[in-house]
Amino acid sequence: MPTFAYKAIDSVGKEVVATIDAASRIAALDELAENNLCPVVVERQDQAERGSVSGRFRRVSKSDVEAFTRELANLLAAGVPLSRALSILAREASRPAAKQLWATVHDQVAGGQSLAEALGHHARYFPPVYVAMVRAGETGGFIDIVLEQIASFRSREQDLIGKVKAALIYPTVLAVLAAGILVFLLTYFIPRFSQMFEQFGGALPVLTQGIVAASKFLVRFWVVILLAATLVGFAMHRVMTTEDGRRSLERVLLRLPLFGKAIGRFALVRFCRMLGTLVKAGVPLISALQVAKEAIGNQALADTVTGAIDQVQHGNPLARSLERCAVLFPPSVIEMISVAEESGRLDDELVRLAGAYEQDLDRHLKMMVALVEPALLFIMAVLVGTVVIGMLLPIFNLQELIR
Repeated sequence: MPTFAYKAIDSVGKEVVATIDAASRIAALDELAENNLCPVVVERQDQAERGSVSGRFRRVSKSDVEAFTRELANLLAAGVPLSRALSILAREASRPAAKQLWATVHDQVAGGQSLAEALGHHARYFPPVYVAMVRAGETGGFIDIVLEQIASFRSREQDLIGKVKAALIYPTVLAVLAAGILVFLLTYFIPRFSQMFEQFGGALPVLTQGIVAASKFLVRFWVVILLAATLVGFAMHRVMTTEDGRRSLERVLLRLPLFGKAIGRFALVRFCRMLGTLVKAGVPLISALQVAKEAIGNQALADTVTGAIDQVQHGNPLARSLERCAVLFPPSVIEMISVAEESGRLDDELVRLAGAYEQDLDRHLKMMVALVEPALLFIMAVLVGTVVIGMLLPIFNLQELIR
């Protein structure tokens, strides 16, 4: 008889980790239920020995989660019970990691947890915004509609993120290329010229002396420079893991001429699409605002929305509450939201605004790339040209001396 390793919650909320002998996985689940244990993970002992649960789930991709969400929505809309729908998805999953994850979610739901609670145990694949939307759908009794909205939202979200990444690829490549060329010149090209200049003697031009000094410093202390850069990067990463550090960096980025507007438009699109999606699905406005605030992705901007939520809770209109967040909501957006509130079509208007400003963001990204490309090329030309001219100046003086 096979042995199953399990993790479960007992009647007093204590976590229990042990093994059980059973003829099948279903039999093991039944026996745990008879013992008043709520299973979280149940698996064969030989599978448990291959690695941790999180290790086996590492290959679950975003496309797997999106397909799971859409297919679960279709099954629930067709009247299939939740437990059976999860079992069908686990059985038909093509990827082993996804099959195991869906089976685990099924076990947790079958053990008495809500779908939101089960998904909340796997925050790596189901973020808090996702779980909050599922919880709202379960509370309102329209989980199938919410799941369909989540799938559509995530699809549009991935398209938007893809546009942002695509816009940043070429400038990043240019910056790396410029840095690589400059390091090559300073470490390989210039030391050979400096040896030749030392043989001829004489005083070198000031520009050449500065370039040679920089080259010698880089060649002699490159290990120290690399170590210092690593320590600085590590320190910045540690600071960014704190809320205060992340907020400070986000505020700095928002003040940048081109990038600040792009970040604000990106946050506006996410907020409007999430809020419109939730309101359209029947989620109460306060709950929808709380979830949409988490979808902004920028804590500094999310903090400005917190005050607006408090104003709405005190009975103020949404538009008048959001107008205090001028960095995130331009005056034109406030007016359109105000008109939509008065006419009772807030959900449709928010979704329309998200689409309109997504197009505006796309145009802004294209313009930003069009401006950054020549700027980076100009900087690269200035740096390389300065090095080349600095090394050619002594040669010109040498020719004059020969004459």
